Amino acid sequence: MSRDSVNRICAALPGAEVSDPWGGGHDAWKVGGKMFACIGTANDGVSVKTPDIETAQMLIDAGVGVRAPYFHRSWIRLGWDSSEDETRHRIEVSYDLVRAGLTKKLQASLPPRG
Repeated sequence: MSRDSVNRICAALPGAEVSDPWGGGHDAWKVGGKMFACIGTANDGVSVKTPDIETAQMLIDAGVGVRAPYFHRSWIRLGWDSSEDETRHRIEVSYDLVRAGLTKKLQASLPPRG
């Protein structure tokens, strides 16, 4: 995987937008103003949200990812050596979690998830 590959996956999700909120070259992907994926300036992988701290720890223990620095413990970072299928799945899970947490009104204003 690469930064370009991850950006293509994220860009294909309905209502996803990218920004660089801290400057310096971050790719922070958001839906409804809430972040679901982030590539940092170190360019060593993509950080994504998991359902909870326990799931994040299970994925870390299984070697799927590592603790995402600067993020809540429910986030993990997937390295560029992760498979495309795993990375796509984790990005989509993160997106779905964040989207589901938005207000109903905001959810309704977004394009449908196909």
